[in-house]
Amino acid sequence: MAAPHFFQEEQPFLDGQFDLFDWYPSFQSCVRYFLEHAQYNGPIQALAAFINIQLPFQKASAHHPVLQRASPSPGPGGGPPGATAYPAAAASAPANPAAAVAAFAAPHVSLQPYIRRLVATGFDFPAVLHGFFGDDWELGVRPLHEQERRNFLFAAKSGSWLDVKGAYDMGADETVPFLRPLRGATEGEIVGAEGGWSEWLAVQDWMLGPRSVDGDGEAAPLGGRRVRIKREHDRQGE
Repeated sequence: MAAPHFFQEEQPFLDGQFDLFDWYPSFQSCVRYFLEHAQYNGPIQALAAFINIQLPFQKASAHHPVLQRASPSPGPGGGPPGATAYPAAAASAPANPAAAVAAFAAPHVSLQPYIRRLVATGFDFPAVLHGFFGDDWELGVRPLHEQERRNFLFAAKSGSWLDVKGAYDMGADETVPFLRPLRGATEGEIVGAEGGWSEWLAVQDWMLGPRSVDGDGEAAPLGGRRVRIKREHDRQGE
């Protein structure tokens, strides 16, 4: 069955061509890697603790005491002492820790909170993203990562530090401990974000559809007259 053409056209959250059906298998691979491998890795657990975000098995353990460990032990792969290696399972539970968690955890785990937290704290290095999401991260997670970096720029432009921190907190137990400037921002990334921000200003000013803006900042004629939309530099001068 051929994919609907609108799934293969330019998407509003990306600057280039984006094929949803090419992306999805890689994304699923990243989810599986994160759930079955990364979350049980000592260094991933250490970083998650430092940036104060719970991993899926930790959330499952909190809701299902049968999965809690009686005592901490070193994480696999040389993790630091005290890192939780695997959730303990009852004698009747599956021996495989990933299977034990899967039996109790929610059927769907979103990667978005982890991508957001890595971006906001400046830990979205390629090596870290690979550690969290596996070999397919560039195809499966990079589009989401790029958009979250832009969202972080938009959040910073929209409000105060306290507003941004509140937007990136995840409840009382998972508040973001610190915010860092966007790591390794490029000129192209900033220019792309400026274009996206101008589009958002157009939404705020209702310059949509028949009132959409041309390349000179002029909207289509409205009632016999042309309407000029405010650009970001216009607003800064007010």
